[in-house]
Amino acid sequence: MNRPAATRKFGEKREAIVQAAAVLINEVGVQATTLAEVARAIGLNATSVTYYFPRKEQLVVAVYDQTLTLMENIAREALAQENPAARLRHFIAAHVTLRQRIRAGEHGLTTALSEIRTLEPEVQDPLMAHYLRIVDLVRRFFGEWSSNGQRALFSARAHILLEAMMWWPVWSMRYSVLDFARIEERLFDVLAHGLPAQRGTYAPQPLSGSWRTSDDDDASQNEAFLRAATVTINERGYRGASVNRIAESLNVTKGSFYHHHEAKDDLVLACFQHSYDRLSTVQIAGRDIGVDYWTRLTSVLAELVDLQFFDRTPLLRTTALQALDAEHKVGVVTRSNRLARRFAGMLIDGIADRSVRAIDPLVAGQVIMSTVNSAYEARHWAARFDPPEAATRTYLSVMSEGMLAPSG
Repeated sequence: MNRPAATRKFGEKREAIVQAAAVLINEVGVQATTLAEVARAIGLNATSVTYYFPRKEQLVVAVYDQTLTLMENIAREALAQENPAARLRHFIAAHVTLRQRIRAGEHGLTTALSEIRTLEPEVQDPLMAHYLRIVDLVRRFFGEWSSNGQRALFSARAHILLEAMMWWPVWSMRYSVLDFARIEERLFDVLAHGLPAQRGTYAPQPLSGSWRTSDDDDASQNEAFLRAATVTINERGYRGASVNRIAESLNVTKGSFYHHHEAKDDLVLACFQHSYDRLSTVQIAGRDIGVDYWTRLTSVLAELVDLQFFDRTPLLRTTALQALDAEHKVGVVTRSNRLARRFAGMLIDGIADRSVRAIDPLVAGQVIMSTVNSAYEARHWAARFDPPEAATRTYLSVMSEGMLAPSG
């Protein structure tokens, strides 16, 4: 007779452990989260936690599975809506509501997925398969595809939408929950309909500058470290990008690494600095050409996305933020917000010269940041296009046309 009560108690305790671990992973990352810290957070001893999760990896998987299941449920609910516009609106609303619940004090609802890539393959592979199921659901928001080109377009829309929703928790902190309803509407407007005053306008101009990686391998050793670290962190996450792995990719010793950087965190910060310097340089190069502001912005975006798709040194993914301590994280987010505001400034100038329609430039600036940042993850998708420029044009059609533009 006591079995249901015991089963319920077991489930409640297990859920409390998963929620506590989710909070810690969000705050300090996977590596710094220990079973002892999780136990302390909910008033248990470590032995009690190991009764439910004998190994830390099992707990980490449970935490990520919880978030992925939540995301999948949201996607399925959205897909059940009657048309693409209703699906997009439902999906955005659900993510805004989720953030509102978290602001209200609910803990452990979601976990940033950035460190899944740091896990060992036998643990990572099932989680990545789960995420790809979510991508497929979101891709179907826009209808059934009738060609490979249409499927590629819907894949780009799904990728950009998911990344925008995963970036939203970072910049939502700048807004009161009293403004969330308005932000939800503005997010839908930007993603659904794009940015230019004349829908579909896309005529990027060539930009000149020194942000590209040279093909002659004459970079300094420090530049080579930045390149190797950026690529390794993007592919394997912070924890997976060990000093040994970075040094081995360059065929140098660990001692050589520490000659340039006192610790790996210093290298991550240097990678962010290098990436943001390059992004800023491209922004300025595009901002100052003598055309309307939508064309200036399009030129910047085309250059940045092409760099993310095809350059040997991409920009560092913002997923590396989670591994930084609070003090350094604030500085990196502040720089990111400044770059987003520069995009917003270009949009404001575009509204003034009537090349950009009346949208919320602050919201659109953040969508642009997540779109550029996440382009690296679409490299394999982009490699299928011939000519390569078609990949950039298709990807940026979300900005130039919106997700609800006809795709036939």
